[in-house]
Amino acid sequence: MGDTVAIREIIGDWSAWQIIDVRSPGEFAAGHIPGAVNIPLFTDEERARVGTIYTQNSPEEAFKEGLQISGGKMNDLVEAVQPYRNLSGKEIIIHCWRGGKRSQAVQWLFNFSGTRAFRLEGGYKAYRSELQTFFNANPFTLNILGGCTGAGKTEVLHAMASKGEQVIDLEKLANHRGSAFGAIGEPQQPTTEQFENNLFQTFLTMDPAKEVWLENESKSIGKAHIPDGLWDQMRTSRLYTIEVDREIRLDRALKYYSEPVDIELLKSSFNRIAKRLGGLDYQTSIKALEEGDLRGAASIALKYYDKAYQFQLASWPTDKLVRIDQCDDVHTAADKLLLSKI
Repeated sequence: MGDTVAIREIIGDWSAWQIIDVRSPGEFAAGHIPGAVNIPLFTDEERARVGTIYTQNSPEEAFKEGLQISGGKMNDLVEAVQPYRNLSGKEIIIHCWRGGKRSQAVQWLFNFSGTRAFRLEGGYKAYRSELQTFFNANPFTLNILGGCTGAGKTEVLHAMASKGEQVIDLEKLANHRGSAFGAIGEPQQPTTEQFENNLFQTFLTMDPAKEVWLENESKSIGKAHIPDGLWDQMRTSRLYTIEVDREIRLDRALKYYSEPVDIELLKSSFNRIAKRLGGLDYQTSIKALEEGDLRGAASIALKYYDKAYQFQLASWPTDKLVRIDQCDDVHTAADKLLLSKI
């Protein structure tokens, strides 16, 4: 191995590497390799200035400007990498966008100062290309878990994981429960790019010889979008839909979205589906919220989402649809799913 490493050499063995991302803070925030540390060569403003000079003047002048900016930062950069030296035997690997001048410069500085550092060939762009290739030719067999709102699908998936099944919780990765109400009580969502990165890393921990369970989702989980290749495969995989008593589902929905109660957030969520609810149901739901009748408002939302789910089921290939009834208890549902696998 020379001073560079190809992306395929480190996939599957991320624990051996401490990734240093030398792109600007804005680039890093938009999307980065999970576990990477940002030690930027340029600020966002400095990067923009160098880019403008490159475009409007010449690459030579841009290079000189980059040297001028980075020259005074060398000591700070060397100090910033010190905590990551000799971390449980991890090797340091540096990258920028394309694996070009920024990462080459920082790699030289680190090596010169006594910190051995490798450089990722092709940079972050190579990582993103590998991600897209993976999702467009996903080697996994997927099982999709469906059910009406409040069926406890996430809890069932976790119960199945405790029984040894491979499970990926898309909603946890997206910080969103997937409906107009899905952001309530959740942390800020990652960008779609970061969601894809986190999802890719999660898949890489799975055994391709075993099936993976995912929850039935829309293409968009809040503001995060499922990669096209994975979405296409999900829509042609076997769907296991669990049947749960409506009152139990209503109880769960109330627990998800009304603890603690924020009436204004609930109103805002109903506003998002007002046109699809219809005028009467929308007005009735808002009035119920204002009067403290959370169950009444939730019942209206459930009616809407139940119709939407039945519409989706009608378009699913019948030979890929498995219905599991009497799944009111989470662990019973998990056991029935495992017995029903085809």
